[in-house]
Amino acid sequence: MAQGRIFQLNASNGGVPKRPLRQAEVNHLGLIADKQIHTKVHGGPERAVCLYSLERILALQAEGHPIYPGSVGENVTITGLDWDEVVPGARLRLGEVIVEITRYTTPCNLIEASFADRDSQRIAHQKYPGWSRVYARVLQTGTIKISDSVVLESPNGQSAD
Repeated sequence: MAQGRIFQLNASNGGVPKRPLRQAEVNHLGLIADKQIHTKVHGGPERAVCLYSLERILALQAEGHPIYPGSVGENVTITGLDWDEVVPGARLRLGEVIVEITRYTTPCNLIEASFADRDSQRIAHQKYPGWSRVYARVLQTGTIKISDSVVLESPNGQSAD
């Protein structure tokens, strides 16, 4: 079974960086504490939650980028999962919340400060497959908190092996 945990939860009043939270209430539009400024490209039911991998963040830091959890706008920073398996259609159980990955995110200039060369395309799926953040829709609402388990589930709701 593919299992990790929530390393950090992040929210803001709009924009980046998003700041850490101990726990968050999640409804069908995402973390209740989180707001978006540019709602044409962020938020809504198909982009309710943005997720990213702590391991990818650490690898980017090793390349010399000043990225850190929340700096590229993710709501949930996950550790311990094979990020290559977190693809559109995959379902994740985050504590009591269930989300389904809808798409890879498109990096924008608002996160360029997280990159040594200010090139946010370093995490564009088209250029660097497997390095993108992902958006998800919320299938089951609830409360999530730091250290909650994260289980990668198959589309039929069963745990992936």
